[in-house]
Amino acid sequence: MTLTQLRHFIDLAQTGSFSQSAMRLHITQPALSRSIKALEDELGQPLFDRLGRRIEITAFGQQLQTHARSLVDLADTLRHNTQQARQGLRGRLRIGLGSGPGALLTTPLLLGMAQLTPQVQLHISRGSTDLLVQALRERDLDALVIDVRALKPSPDLHVEALPEMAAGFLVRPGHPLLRERSVRLSQLNQYPLASTPLSDEVARLLVERYGPQAHPDHWVSLRCDEISQLAEVARQSDTVVLAVRAAAPDLQALPVQPKLTATARYGIVTVGSRSASPLLASWREQVRAILGV
Repeated sequence: MTLTQLRHFIDLAQTGSFSQSAMRLHITQPALSRSIKALEDELGQPLFDRLGRRIEITAFGQQLQTHARSLVDLADTLRHNTQQARQGLRGRLRIGLGSGPGALLTTPLLLGMAQLTPQVQLHISRGSTDLLVQALRERDLDALVIDVRALKPSPDLHVEALPEMAAGFLVRPGHPLLRERSVRLSQLNQYPLASTPLSDEVARLLVERYGPQAHPDHWVSLRCDEISQLAEVARQSDTVVLAVRAAAPDLQALPVQPKLTATARYGIVTVGSRSASPLLASWREQVRAILGV
């Protein structure tokens, strides 16, 4: 039994005419007769009574017609959904976002998926780099966007670099330090410093620029995995946040001297040997568009 035979049967039940159905199906009448005969032989029951030149569906044929329609409709739906999945219009995508990328991308990605591709199920997970990478390897996630400086190099991971993003010491509008033309380390130390966990590379840069006392283990007094929460603390207090500027555009950068030239190096991480979901292509485009790439 094939879907083609079932389609032939359904059409013939509608028209009640071999000649008419053969024309609609773009096959010859003998080919249609053979298709119906083969289906009847397999089922062991006649589907149509031949009454001269007329045919009439049997009681068994009427029962089969309901099931045949369900099977054909299911096959058509499967084919349609598969085509949409190949085009990135349907399916499920599970994404992990690090702290900085999460602050920048979570809301725009959710909004974009809701407006542009409502048939896509987007699941976003937030967490530390180590936990996100573990979930990626265990197939609980399809891709990550993280600060790649916090990623341990591994041959099984493929990293697609995104443009670096400027970071700085950020404060609320009206912060006392904004009255200064330049801010020295001694002045900065008068206020709590907040940041997400920083990579060894950033820690070395801070020590080189400001001295041993600027190592994050000693300098950072408020640490959290979520930049958005740290930014909220800065909005409601005199806390200084070391973060990507784009993650909190309403905060203002302090004119710290020497000037900090740190950047965040975000990247899209996937498992190199794994077949990528067709949805990833359109998702990558959205990520780059949000980041202005």
